[in-house]
Amino acid sequence: RFVTLPALRAAAEAVRAGDAEALASFETIDGVGPIVVAALGAFFHEPHNLHLWEDLLAEVSPPPFVVAPRDSEVSGLILVFPGSLESLSRDEAKAQAESLGARVAGSVSAKTGLVIAGPGAGSKLKKAAELGIRVISEADWAAIVAAAK
Repeated sequence: RFVTLPALRAAAEAVRAGDAEALASFETIDGVGPIVVAALGAFFHEPHNLHLWEDLLAEVSPPPFVVAPRDSEVSGLILVFPGSLESLSRDEAKAQAESLGARVAGSVSAKTGLVIAGPGAGSKLKKAAELGIRVISEADWAAIVAAAK
């Protein structure tokens, strides 16, 4: 999302200024909620933190972020993994999805492209059905991952 450190700073400053679009860009990151977003905005609001940030960037040169294009059945989709995963961890599932060009979210919405349901999927599975979102099993997910290799 923020492929350069200056882009991250600009987005954080926009959040601090009340930019709704910038706020939405952070809220799509799995595990980032309003508290983290507020803390990031507050960090960049403090003058001494800005000086530290500039000093850091003067000393280090992070390599450019390069997204390796990977064409797969799930490229560009937002995936949700509700319920228990039996053959892999959530971190492994997320890494697989991202390596195939997909993003992982924690909740089902109209933007969700695919739900990989495990046992106990509950309300997320119900919401996916209500929204007409394709639902597959963990075994089907494994087949998609294998086919993309």
